[in-house]
Amino acid sequence: MLLGVTLGTNNLTKASAFYDAVLRTLNMVRTMTVDGEVGYGVVGGASCFWVLTPFNKQQATIGNGVQVTFQASNNDEVEAFYRTALACGGTDEGAPGYRYRPNYFGAYCRDLDGNKLHVMYEN
Repeated sequence: MLLGVTLGTNNLTKASAFYDAVLRTLNMVRTMTVDGEVGYGVVGGASCFWVLTPFNKQQATIGNGVQVTFQASNNDEVEAFYRTALACGGTDEGAPGYRYRPNYFGAYCRDLDGNKLHVMYEN
């Protein structure tokens, strides 16, 4: 069973402001803040997504072929996630739209550190 996903950042203050806004579109909130680490999850739930500065004090880097996918509750949430990410300094990797299968609606973007994010809804 997967417990969570962690992404590294080189500026935790800016990254946490980005994720506070972007994840709010999916009804996720900051569930934990400790030195060098911020956790997110659903209200009243455990943290399942973390953003942190690397423990080894080296530069955080992106992984080639790595992406984190978030599940939205509807197409409007997909669009809100994408718009908010871009408004907060993220970059476009694929505008919201139908792809892959008839009912699969998704979008792609990158966070402030270049980590690839995907948000999707499929009914």
